[in-house]
Amino acid sequence: MMARPTASAATRILRGFRRSDSRPSSPWSWTWTRRRCTWRLALLARPGTSRIGCSPGLSVVRLPRRERTKGFDPCRYPETVVLLGHVVFVLHTHLPWVLGHGRWPHGEDWLHEAAAECYLPLLRMLERLKAEGRPAKLTIGITPVLLEMLASPRFQESFVTYLNECRDVAARDEAEFRAAGDADGALRASTWSEFYNGARTEFATRYGKNLVAAFRRHQDNGHVEILASAATHGYLPLLGLDENVDAQVRAGVATYRRHFGRKPNGIWLPECAYRPGSEWSRPVGSAKGWQRPGLEEILAREGLRYFFVDTHLIAGGVPLGTYDDRFEERRLDATRPGTGLSPNDVHAVAAGPSRRPVAVFARDPASSVQVWSADFGYPGDGAYLEFHRRKRMGGLRYWRITDRRLPLDAKIPYDPEAAMARVEAHADHYAALVRETLRKHRGATGRAGIVVAPFDTELFGHWWFEGPRWLEAVLRRLGDDVTPITPSEFLELERPHATVSLPEGSWGQGGHHWVWLNDNTRWVWELVYRAEDAFMDSLGRTTGASGPVLRRVLSQLARELLLLESSDWPFLITTVAAKDYAEARARRHFEAFERLRALAQQAASGPLAASDEAWLSELESRDSLFPDIDLSWWTKRPD
Repeated sequence: MMARPTASAATRILRGFRRSDSRPSSPWSWTWTRRRCTWRLALLARPGTSRIGCSPGLSVVRLPRRERTKGFDPCRYPETVVLLGHVVFVLHTHLPWVLGHGRWPHGEDWLHEAAAECYLPLLRMLERLKAEGRPAKLTIGITPVLLEMLASPRFQESFVTYLNECRDVAARDEAEFRAAGDADGALRASTWSEFYNGARTEFATRYGKNLVAAFRRHQDNGHVEILASAATHGYLPLLGLDENVDAQVRAGVATYRRHFGRKPNGIWLPECAYRPGSEWSRPVGSAKGWQRPGLEEILAREGLRYFFVDTHLIAGGVPLGTYDDRFEERRLDATRPGTGLSPNDVHAVAAGPSRRPVAVFARDPASSVQVWSADFGYPGDGAYLEFHRRKRMGGLRYWRITDRRLPLDAKIPYDPEAAMARVEAHADHYAALVRETLRKHRGATGRAGIVVAPFDTELFGHWWFEGPRWLEAVLRRLGDDVTPITPSEFLELERPHATVSLPEGSWGQGGHHWVWLNDNTRWVWELVYRAEDAFMDSLGRTTGASGPVLRRVLSQLARELLLLESSDWPFLITTVAAKDYAEARARRHFEAFERLRALAQQAASGPLAASDEAWLSELESRDSLFPDIDLSWWTKRPD
């Protein structure tokens, strides 16, 4: 794709265009065909001159779809469509490692539900758009820990079992509705049967039980761009040692390359959490501080070109706080002075004198709040499927939201047609909102802008059942003036607007670290910091020792450290969504870490006892992620 080039680039660009006759009153125009898409270049010269070099209005626009054929006549469109800008939809896809750690209500069924309700519908949408020759151009972040689960034979078998169980539940519900004389309820239950039967067929037959390969094909075909992330979604600004930040990023990049066969261009920082280079000390325990590099320096060392932050890190003001609606009683006054910078421009952060700056994409506030907000966001519309009311514990959903202030037993039955009507209306509204945002930016700056709209993938289909259909409807409404684009494509067209320095922060409540570090989670960070120090000590103590058993012990020690560092445990404790489960997981990984550390000393000098060998094998089977784990990920690289 092309966006508005500068006039100084006109000579190079025109070599790829052929001149067409145009009406006297219309601008000069050229047409250019690239990758089966036809574009029109309009040079808006100043009155009385034909000098291209002084043209301030150089723009490239995409012609209507019906004209993208051989032999079209560009003069049928004498009026130039102004390119307002681009939209980057970012879907952040993540779950913690749950294989072997329970099933329901907390555990493997989180993964099963997300795969059935989010990942398969997303692939379905991509296939429909692909069949129409309309690339979605979505940006999809899939965390390394989730990639490892989706690729696991354990998931590939258990997911089929889950889909069969859900189909059977729907059949039982249908029979109960019919026995009660509720024909509408029976019809809704049969729809669920079709949903799960279709999901099973797609998963087993169409995708060969390999969802990772399905996403890889869409990236290879240019329909999506997939982001890297930190290995286990560790909360990078609070990790206690630079070696641990390095390891999270390096493990993430290595896992990406293993699954997608290429190196990543961009990364999703867990929770959009960023820390600049500065004097830093651990917020728990020792107050001794030291100089730490900014995260952009670590990203640049791994060849990563861009990352994402929340609006307030670029523009200042009040943080949007993705999770604010969960903590009404704890809203923080974290307002920062305005910076004059716009989230509708792309900026860059310097990564040291020997490396190029790393680009920063900031979340657009209006387009994000319209979806995220619990007060007026689309997912709260009364016509949509109610998430919380189910026919039985862990069962299926048959009711609409109706009014979010009503108790669950006052909800009325779900009407799919009414829900789809709201999907269309909300897609119309959102497309208009994006256009207006970009129109205002162009009016204020004279240049095309960008709207970055990041969301959790699990919002689309799981929390908001109609979400995938809404996203597809929005993509169909974007046209010549606003085009979807991936970050890498954008950076091929435009340089960052300015190089800036960023403050510390996240997209969490208050814009800082409170969701992950508070009085209820301090003990988790105490365990993390103890384990980080102990891991480096174990590596030092076993230097010079070797052997396959020691290698296995140290590799599993590293896995348990990465799992302990997962940001999910403090998050779930703070939100109370799965507090007991998260506390148990943090303690379990620390206890496994401590036992492995003792075994490392034994393995360095001799064989393990039979009971220890059996326990190690069981742990390797349960926490089997990152089979290519490399202890050198924890060694410092020279700047």
